[in-house]
Amino acid sequence: MKIRIFKNPVAKKRFLRFKSMKRAYFSLWILVVLYGLSLLSEGLCNNVPLYITYNGRSYFPVVKYYSENEFTGSGRQTRPDYRLLSQSEAFCGSSENYMIFPLIPYSPLESINPKAIFVPDEVELRLTLVPRIGTVDIQSDFTVVRSMFLESFLNDPENNFRGENLLKYFILPDTLEQTIAARFANQTAGFVEFTIQNHLGEKMLASLATYRPRKNPPRKIRLTLKEMVSNREPAESIVFDRSLQPVVTGAGIWHQIAEDEVRILLNLVQTRFNQPVDDYRVVIDQHQYTASFLKEEVLFPYPPVKDHPMGIDGAGRDVLARILYGLRISLTFGLMLVGCSMMIGVMAGAVQGYYAGKLDITAQRMIEIWSALPFLYVMILMGSIYGRSFTLLLICYGLFNWVGISYYIRAEFLSLRKRPFVEAAKCMGVPSIKIIYKHILPNALVPVITFFPFFLVGAIGALAALDYLGFGLPPPTPSWGELLFQAQQYRWAWWLILYPSLALFSVMLLGVFVGEGIRNAYDPKQYSRFQ
Repeated sequence: MKIRIFKNPVAKKRFLRFKSMKRAYFSLWILVVLYGLSLLSEGLCNNVPLYITYNGRSYFPVVKYYSENEFTGSGRQTRPDYRLLSQSEAFCGSSENYMIFPLIPYSPLESINPKAIFVPDEVELRLTLVPRIGTVDIQSDFTVVRSMFLESFLNDPENNFRGENLLKYFILPDTLEQTIAARFANQTAGFVEFTIQNHLGEKMLASLATYRPRKNPPRKIRLTLKEMVSNREPAESIVFDRSLQPVVTGAGIWHQIAEDEVRILLNLVQTRFNQPVDDYRVVIDQHQYTASFLKEEVLFPYPPVKDHPMGIDGAGRDVLARILYGLRISLTFGLMLVGCSMMIGVMAGAVQGYYAGKLDITAQRMIEIWSALPFLYVMILMGSIYGRSFTLLLICYGLFNWVGISYYIRAEFLSLRKRPFVEAAKCMGVPSIKIIYKHILPNALVPVITFFPFFLVGAIGALAALDYLGFGLPPPTPSWGELLFQAQQYRWAWWLILYPSLALFSVMLLGVFVGEGIRNAYDPKQYSRFQ
């Protein structure tokens, strides 16, 4: 048996045309399902159990409030901490006592205890290679006048290279030799850096500082040498547990450290288990390393872990819970705002378009003056006087959001007011209010229906923008814009950028797809493709 939803064949034809656009049709259903899930947020995401059996009695905390005295007899009328209650001796003393928590057992307003997040009790010793740096002062014939740490680049610690020719030990590019000659000729030259090679085949960087002409040409030029870290591993790590035994060892570098340095490093590792320690310089195989002691600690915001797949925000709250509740607030705000705005816009546009004349002109000028008022300034002023709230935001935004739809309804009424069926209704003595809302309005609703999804998308984006700027919903209300504001504060917290942005983008994209499908369904022209 088929249920006939649409009695009007035109409406049925439009629905079938919309249904044939799979992208729009499935987007509508996805939005409906997401909104339905968000309306059930307390049952999906909450730190209050769905059901409790305690001492033979049944409780439903998610739908009814129970004080702490109900379970502990302490006399306190505050809400109990159900997690602590589930771990108490009184509750665990009987196998018949149990709690059923929601799928996501965290509230969007709950600050998570850092001790509840598991982190490995290990210290990472990270050894970062410090590039060798040396300088050499040379004359115009490349004779070494003075050098500092040049021997470390040539593996000849007993030679100071004074009076030696630099070209005997290094292969210099022709451009570098020309640049040096230009400086000895007292010509202007900027900072330059070249890759050179010593007689052992090792490559390094050679740089010359900026040079400006002087009264007399220079007698010597300083060349700075720097080791290329890419020739060696830039950093190696060794992970220790509390027994100071390496859990993860670097590529043999730990066994190359001298024994006295090993003892110092192990003492610093042991200290790092209890408190932060400063970096330490150590020499390994004639190379200097910076030893850093890293221990993972729970600091908010915290990246995604097992129980928090979308991470934790700066206040220690679960991001997934806040996104789910934020979805409900965003869609509810959008639907209420668009519904109220369209009601006001339809009434204003209908009166203007039907009566026309001086009433239309006067009302139109007043609407133009009203729409010229800066909405953001009005919102800031009202928020500073009455405080930020969902209702105030809805009222302030609704006072300005109806103007656009009134223009479309006014245009439709101006087009339909002289049609024969309207003239016939007037001749029959039908009241104006009945002509407006029973005869003309049903034929003028096309703009309202087609623009509804786009207005909804705009309202959701506007709410996120106001929350991001700090003029939207009051904290700690779950909001996508507030999460994006946190992402600006903690730019390294990629999960605060990715997941709220992805949720906002997905919902707005689905709304655009639905709006595109409705617009095409109401368009009498069929689209065709040219091959």
